[in-house]
Amino acid sequence: MINPGRHTATIEGDFLVFLIGARLHRLRAALQMRRIGAQMTQMQRTLAQHPELGCLHTQNWFGRTTLAVQYWRDFASLERFAKDKDLPHLEPWREFNRLVRDSQDIGIWHETYELSAGSFEAMYVNMPTFGLAAAGRPEPVSHASTAAKRLHRSGGGV
Repeated sequence: MINPGRHTATIEGDFLVFLIGARLHRLRAALQMRRIGAQMTQMQRTLAQHPELGCLHTQNWFGRTTLAVQYWRDFASLERFAKDKDLPHLEPWREFNRLVRDSQDIGIWHETYELSAGSFEAMYVNMPTFGLAAAGRPEPVSHASTAAKRLHRSGGGV
């Protein structure tokens, strides 16, 4: 469903944005890359079924370079998920390391950003609930709302 007009994202408190992905460097590793994708899908299914783990929302893009954007309540929740032997991350991560770490056929990457309440801004125009708005909630804003105003900064804005 499209949210007509302009919306921003509202989320309570501090949160964490975790970006993770993989990149296929050599075609011969396509089956391994597909397996990594299937394992990531299983991990995200578990996160969606268990909000008490602290993951607020995930979104994926697939291609030669994959990207998963995850919104977490805090770093402790992300770390717990990554290291818990009873959850579906630790064993696939160990398997990945055994299979492809030294081959250079597939690259893997991640970035982690901790954000304080009010230290972010978002804008969605004629979009379905997406990204941070899906992790929190969309909130309509007027045409007078700018990035600078949403960040409580002076000046013009976008």
